[in-house]
Amino acid sequence: VAAGLRIVHQPKISSSYTTKSEDRIPKIYTKTGDKGFSSTFTGERRPKEDHIFEALGTTDELSSAIGLAREFCLEKGHSFTDQLDKIQCVLQDVGSNIATPRSSARESHIKKTKFSSQPVAELESWIDSYTEELPPLTSFILPSGGKSSAALHVARAVCRRAERCVAPIIRSGEADPDVGKYLNRLSDYLFTLARYAALKEGNSERIYTRPEGGCV
Repeated sequence: VAAGLRIVHQPKISSSYTTKSEDRIPKIYTKTGDKGFSSTFTGERRPKEDHIFEALGTTDELSSAIGLAREFCLEKGHSFTDQLDKIQCVLQDVGSNIATPRSSARESHIKKTKFSSQPVAELESWIDSYTEELPPLTSFILPSGGKSSAALHVARAVCRRAERCVAPIIRSGEADPDVGKYLNRLSDYLFTLARYAALKEGNSERIYTRPEGGCV
């Protein structure tokens, strides 16, 4: 599956029978995708432009965007970075579920990659907690409020795209509905967290104002 969401199982080799060639570190490249096809967790080969791999790639991009935002937040000493750590781990589970299309999955595959509603409830709890500290929204705000906040807004936008990529997969019955719910709630969380980061850093959020003469 997509790099960053790839799971490699290495067989355990007895040290008494290890040779020099077996001691080598596994290479990052496998060459199995050179002809434009890749494998799902179920072993099914599909073209790399398949909607499954599009969703996997966007989910990987989302995790990367959150990772970058987390680095900015760490620099500012924010206390919520452990939540971002957990979210990146949950996104690995999201990827595993997407990479296991139900049409080719065995019961053992489904059991290993099932996605529950518990992470959704956790996001809702975090959103409610931060919302209590934020001033109410009275206008459209633009991505702003410092590097931490702006980076979280970028992650939010990528999250929306990931949700759009996953939606048809869920509608076709190939992924768990809770995956879609999680991505939907995650974008709300990232929006709320961006505002919270700006507040804690004492930065102002830029408000949308209609340009003179209207939009060109």
